Amino acid sequence: MVFSSSIFLLVFLPAVFILNRFLKTEWSNAFLLIASLIFYAWGEPVLVLLMIVSILINWSCGFAISRSTGNIRKFCLIVGIVADLCILGYYKYAGFFAKLVNSVLRNDIVPVVDIALPIGISFFTFQAMSYIIDVYRGDAEASSNLVNVALYISFFPQLIAGPIVQYTDINRQIAQRSLSWHGTATGFRRFIYGLGKKVLIANVLGLCVDTIWAYDITAVDTRAAWIASLAYTFQIYYDFSGYSDMAIGLGRMFGFGIPENFDHPYLSRSISEFWRRWHMSLGAWFRKYLYIPLGGNRKGNIRTYVNLGIVFLLTGLWHGADISFVIWGIYHGFFVIIERLGFKNLLSRSKVLSAIYAFLIVNFGWVLFRADDTVTGIQMLVRMLMPWRHSDINLNLWEYFDMRTLFIMIIAFLGMGLIQILAPIKLKEKWKGSVTEAIFCTAVLLLSIAAIAGQTYNPFIYFQF
Repeated sequence: MVFSSSIFLLVFLPAVFILNRFLKTEWSNAFLLIASLIFYAWGEPVLVLLMIVSILINWSCGFAISRSTGNIRKFCLIVGIVADLCILGYYKYAGFFAKLVNSVLRNDIVPVVDIALPIGISFFTFQAMSYIIDVYRGDAEASSNLVNVALYISFFPQLIAGPIVQYTDINRQIAQRSLSWHGTATGFRRFIYGLGKKVLIANVLGLCVDTIWAYDITAVDTRAAWIASLAYTFQIYYDFSGYSDMAIGLGRMFGFGIPENFDHPYLSRSISEFWRRWHMSLGAWFRKYLYIPLGGNRKGNIRTYVNLGIVFLLTGLWHGADISFVIWGIYHGFFVIIERLGFKNLLSRSKVLSAIYAFLIVNFGWVLFRADDTVTGIQMLVRMLMPWRHSDINLNLWEYFDMRTLFIMIIAFLGMGLIQILAPIKLKEKWKGSVTEAIFCTAVLLLSIAAIAGQTYNPFIYFQF
């Protein structure tokens, strides 16, 4: 089940919201857990059992950690982490590593098994690991209440595409929270903005992107390559940030404060800054549970660069079991490292040039991210950067780029943070909570529902991760 579907908007959400308002917290948690499992089982009827197994393993390990000392305590942590990584590794990476080994050895030694990938497995696995690690470190107390831990791992608003919530950020809210109509109204408004991002912007751009990428690469000219790259750059932002907005809004509607996941990343002036603004919950997870334990920047420059390389290698691998994602992660890590080596000092001399640099580097990276394979991605980049070689192909612009798409591209460009930054503070204060905003949100909601009813193209990019 996806947020931008009729069954969710018109049946699931109203039913869960209304019933939850009549329940006390202790009963609300059990109810929301059941609703979350139904939400996941709607698309994964069998694999929901895998999530239940993950919940039981991590709750048991957390409970054991809290009741033991010394090496036994560490052993319980290791058991939990290994179990989580084995589940993630088998379902997401077994086929990838089998193909990699066979490719290196040039022989089909390792059998490649076609394994169904559970939706959002990377997200709920990282949350499960956060629970037992926080308990081991003493940052949070283990919960003896299985329902509470299960709700933390499986809460449906951020279950399948984040944000990744650390246990220390939400454990008190699970045990005790209050509902208010102001919080509900704020959450509902945030949900509508996210829904509009996804349905009215990302879906339109996605059709353009998919049309161009469906062509044989030899038929793609420089103009089409640039349009595809820019459209996808905006598509993935509005798709993912729209989902995060909906998740945060839903959380508020049920009394939870889910952390922000985006902060106008395309206004960054370096790749380092981009990763402080993009998918902030993933960056925070890697920083807390990997980068700092590895030594962070406390053990000299060489060790710092090695640690950054490891983090970005795993960031790429986290996004997908394919060599293209690994290259994409290394690509970003390379620019983060050269910025630390001194390039960032040069960037600081011009805000405009540094912003253009960051946007283009990110844009080129998304080409590799979107490509079906690395070779095709490089061929697309060649078409973008060598127009004199690929500008004479007679590809009809209007086959993939109409006036509606152009209009949405302009809206996407202005809405990536420019309007929010440039608008006067007084105007923003008058807008927030005003009758005008209420009318605008109503229009966005109605247009989104109409669009959902009238189209079948409705993917979520980050579901696959």
